[in-house]
Amino acid sequence: MSHEHDDHHEAPSFALEIPEFEYLRYEVDEGIAWVTFTRPKALNALAADVLREIAEVSEVIAEDPEVRVAVFTGEGKAFVAGADIGEISELKEVFVAREYSLGGQEVMNHIAALPLPTIAAINGYALGGGLELALACDLRVASNKAKLGLPEVGLGLIPGFGGTQRLPRLIGAGRAYDLILTARHVPAEEALQLGLLNRVADDVIAAARKLAQQIAKNSPVALALAKESLARGVDVPLPEALEIEADLFGMACTTKDMREGTSAFLEKRAPEFKGE
Repeated sequence: MSHEHDDHHEAPSFALEIPEFEYLRYEVDEGIAWVTFTRPKALNALAADVLREIAEVSEVIAEDPEVRVAVFTGEGKAFVAGADIGEISELKEVFVAREYSLGGQEVMNHIAALPLPTIAAINGYALGGGLELALACDLRVASNKAKLGLPEVGLGLIPGFGGTQRLPRLIGAGRAYDLILTARHVPAEEALQLGLLNRVADDVIAAARKLAQQIAKNSPVALALAKESLARGVDVPLPEALEIEADLFGMACTTKDMREGTSAFLEKRAPEFKGE
């Protein structure tokens, strides 16, 4: 390929460079990013290389201007059946094991920090690290055949990728104690009743797509600000949380999307949001 300079100054290309992934597939369709884990024989277990690719794909999603919503799902009978137990069994020093936990937490934090809504489409087993990945997403939709749980104490471990912290924040301390201390696998319908899931469906991909489309039609800027307000306000006292909400409401009111949304409402037409 020639890199010689010519007299025609072409516009710079801002095409997103997507890395080659070995353990997952990344596709964008109508503003929805689909991240599919592709190790069905290993039940999509979170080996170190898989965790690295999740961190990389999170960066791609954050930078992809086409993406409005991201959906994570798995091939085969598992969403993600947990961390790689073979790798964990080799962790024998406190410092090394602590770093392993912090590394996994960082990957989940990448997902949680994405400036757009995320959905876990739980097609099968979501256990251990797999459930922790789902907990890092904003919404969870599951097949009615899915099983969810944090079985770590049955292996002489505790959840280490955020499970002991995100689960009680989602479903309350009492229910989290139950799931973590029993190490039991929870069927989808019970998980829905516990507040662990938002939807249960026969066709989890179709349900996730419908949910993603409902979200994607809204203002990208407003979605990001709403997500930020929820995330920042949940663990602070109410007066401080209300200040956060007011600050972000003020920011929303300065956007082109707000002017488009309110104008469309008053003019009785569908809005055309640009994410500005």
